[in-house]
Amino acid sequence: MEKEWITISGVVVEGYRVASGPSEYYPYGALEKQKPLFKEHGLDLDPFFNGTLNISIKPYRYQVVQPRYTFRKIEWTNLHPPEDFSFSACRVRFNQIFYPGWVYYPHPETKKRNYQDPTLVEVIAMRIPRIHYRDSVEIGLNPQEIKVLLAP
Repeated sequence: MEKEWITISGVVVEGYRVASGPSEYYPYGALEKQKPLFKEHGLDLDPFFNGTLNISIKPYRYQVVQPRYTFRKIEWTNLHPPEDFSFSACRVRFNQIFYPGWVYYPHPETKKRNYQDPTLVEVIAMRIPRIHYRDSVEIGLNPQEIKVLLAP
């Protein structure tokens, strides 16, 4: 039986470019440093693109309620204190093709840089050919792990 997904339309938008890096915040890509640590905790992201896809789901926002993985106090840089991260399986549909991925959720209460808009879903996905900023996509989310609400 196929997983029941909540399907939300979205638009690819530019992020801070921290995950793929380097950026004004870090001299390296954050995922380059984080992936080995996530792997040590049981989540292997090696097959996925080394950056995040930022998907605006306005007028909706999302709330992580029961993620598949949560990793606490991950010390991935010496530039700020450790952070907490959660992950939920997802899929992105672009040009009629589904790409598996993970919602990448750095917990805002432990994230000292880069305010994250709650209407923006960060996804670590397989490489998606020919995708660009402002492209329309659909994102499938697991309703047991993520709640979708109207943004205030």
